[in-house]
Amino acid sequence: MSYVLFEESGDFKAGTVLADNGTSLQVELTTGRRAKVKAGHVLMRFASPEPATLLETARTMAEDLDIDFLWECAPQREFGFAELATDYFGDTAQPVQAAAFLLRLQAAPVYFHRKGRGLFRPAPEDTLKAALAGIERRREQEARIEAHAQAMAAGDLPDEIRADAIALLVRPDKHSVSWRALEQATGLTRRSPERLLFELGAFGSARQLHRKRFVFEHFPGGEGFAPGFGELDTSMRARIEALPEAEAVAFSIDDSSTTEIDDALSVRRLDDGRMRVGIHIAAPAVAIERGSPLDAPARDRLSTVYMPGDKITMLPDPVIEAFSLDAGAHSPALSLYVDLDDSGTRIVERHTVLERVHVADNLRHDHLDADVTEAALEDPAAPLPHGEALRVLWRLTNALSAGRDKVRGKPEPRFRTDFSFHVDGEDVRIVQRRRDAPLDRIVAEMMILANSEWGALLARHGIAGIYRAQQAGRVRMSTKPLAHDGIGVAQYMWSTSPLRRYVDLVNQRQLIALVEQTRPPYEGNDAELFSLLSAFDAKSTAYQSFQQRMERYWCLRWIEINGRQRLPAVTIRDDLVRLADAPLYFRMAGVPALAPGRRIVIELIGWDLVDLSVEARFIEVAGGVLAEPDAPEMLALEAEGEGESLPPADGGG
Repeated sequence: MSYVLFEESGDFKAGTVLADNGTSLQVELTTGRRAKVKAGHVLMRFASPEPATLLETARTMAEDLDIDFLWECAPQREFGFAELATDYFGDTAQPVQAAAFLLRLQAAPVYFHRKGRGLFRPAPEDTLKAALAGIERRREQEARIEAHAQAMAAGDLPDEIRADAIALLVRPDKHSVSWRALEQATGLTRRSPERLLFELGAFGSARQLHRKRFVFEHFPGGEGFAPGFGELDTSMRARIEALPEAEAVAFSIDDSSTTEIDDALSVRRLDDGRMRVGIHIAAPAVAIERGSPLDAPARDRLSTVYMPGDKITMLPDPVIEAFSLDAGAHSPALSLYVDLDDSGTRIVERHTVLERVHVADNLRHDHLDADVTEAALEDPAAPLPHGEALRVLWRLTNALSAGRDKVRGKPEPRFRTDFSFHVDGEDVRIVQRRRDAPLDRIVAEMMILANSEWGALLARHGIAGIYRAQQAGRVRMSTKPLAHDGIGVAQYMWSTSPLRRYVDLVNQRQLIALVEQTRPPYEGNDAELFSLLSAFDAKSTAYQSFQQRMERYWCLRWIEINGRQRLPAVTIRDDLVRLADAPLYFRMAGVPALAPGRRIVIELIGWDLVDLSVEARFIEVAGGVLAEPDAPEMLALEAEGEGESLPPADGGG
């Protein structure tokens, strides 16, 4: 019988020759399959042993061949496997021995480079050393991966994994030792990467986990600023000092937690007896020029990031301190003055100036809301701080609001409740507060007035700006002055929060250029304006998502602290519900079909501070619908995120 050893699809096979026509052979394999083999693919012909025995014996023998010794003995040229087998065994080399050499050489590509069927060449010494070092590194790497994975499965977190914990969750290098070890450990423990790292103590708390993930992704250079960054130089201070002093004395209205005070109001009686209302906006654009060192981080951040109990500011503290409209300061401000008619309900003149304004007081909602009521504002004898000014502002607010309602074709939704989070360490209180309180409405209406008037001012002079439009229910940013149907104004721009929002800072630069009659920093076709639209939307979405995530975290902490499992809730839409006393929204199976705003009682079965999930079950329908301040129509509006009504009470616009 005649047998052959040949190569097929990168593998070595042996079989019995059934026919040989010179260029090809008909071969029966050990499996019984018959194959047509090209003569050029045949590596060895032999008479014994049988094919199956040859391959089995050769594989065993190949394992005993010292590859380092073979590399040293091999000729430094191209050679055939049978030649090396003959040199090794002598002329007595048998087919099994030759086949063993073939298998051993083929299996060691680091030592021997293949040059053809059955042909090899020894690797150069430097190449071999480098390759062996690489193999050793990979071996050590695999050993580290295995050791790390086993350690995590046993409840111990290696330092290498701890140091990479956030990167592994947000932007992992899936070829790294840390990621491969974590992936292996998650398979062993049946935990998600996030859950496993948290349980192993990679983060001090679930709160720290959520914040670190956000900061790593959106603030790769860190959330803080370099020490001393933002200090105003001599030329900046000289520019501020050169601004004219305002005749008006202003006061701001904010929550006690507000530290970036960027809007204030004033009321002054003119010589003819009429009233002049001033809307004063902090003017950091006086110092932060386009493309300046101070501008770069603000352009990158685009907004202050808010979360319960904390924030990441758009601007460094020295800038905020220099421009915030704090009580007692004479701060740079861009001021819109509107002169009222004798009734105090109609604007007859308006003008804008850049000046320094004296801020007498920082009024706080949480200290005054109970006293500054509609009844008190209607009663001239009621004692109120800045009482005359507030009453003038209240009359104007009602008139402007009625005018916008006429444009909108319907009254603006009111009675919405805000939830304030008061955080102290890991403790939290959640307090409800009406958004339609008189002080809120005054500030909101004055900010709408300023944003609308300044948008019209830029448009009249053909100066570029960034506007906020709403048409056919769609809210979007635009470089053109389009109508905002939800608010009921012909144009609306963000310009009243320049300490906290970059779009406002950009618009303020344009307004200051107009006031000072200098060339605007941005032309109408400036690519930077269009770039800002998409960049701001993306950042805003990410920041709001993080804020909502942290509010959800604190709602769950509030539940833990209060230790209550049966809680009142409110139906929103379909199976979506919200706790009555906290802004925690979740879907719950088994809720009967109820109208929005219906009170129900639910039982919380479980919640998770890591994935922020909630499990609850329906208990019963409580009596009646949720009374004001959360009317059913407002709950539906909250859930759907439709439209834009009044700006936030802090004047954010």
